[in-house]
Amino acid sequence: MLVIIVLGLVLLGAVLGGAGMRRIGRWAGQASGRWRPGTGMGAIIFAFGGLALSVRGAWIIGLPLLAVSGGLALLTRKRARSATPPPARISADEARAVLGVPIGASRKEVQAAYLRLMQLAHPDKGGTTGLAIQLNAARKALLA
Repeated sequence: MLVIIVLGLVLLGAVLGGAGMRRIGRWAGQASGRWRPGTGMGAIIFAFGGLALSVRGAWIIGLPLLAVSGGLALLTRKRARSATPPPARISADEARAVLGVPIGASRKEVQAAYLRLMQLAHPDKGGTTGLAIQLNAARKALLA
């Protein structure tokens, strides 16, 4: 009975292939949660099958199943998406207001204002990502 189950798992792995294994990860509510239940179940199934075959002495089939299990285990967790929104396009008036420069400001003045504000607003210096994005968009709008 165990041999039939393990051979079924091997056949399932062969049929699914790499893209199919990723499809398992999209199974059952993965979009709303952080875990991919289908991929996790696949990793567990392949791990048990690989271990069972390895214990019985069938290393040639057991080790690839364990490798597939490890790959699925790595796919089980969703990768974190960047929380930063895409840079917004702003008008020249808004850009001057963000950087605090007058209407006829030169490139040097715009760059100096940008550097001064970015030193305060950079996320690595305790600032916010949103403000840094606004500063970058403002500089781009005025220097373009």
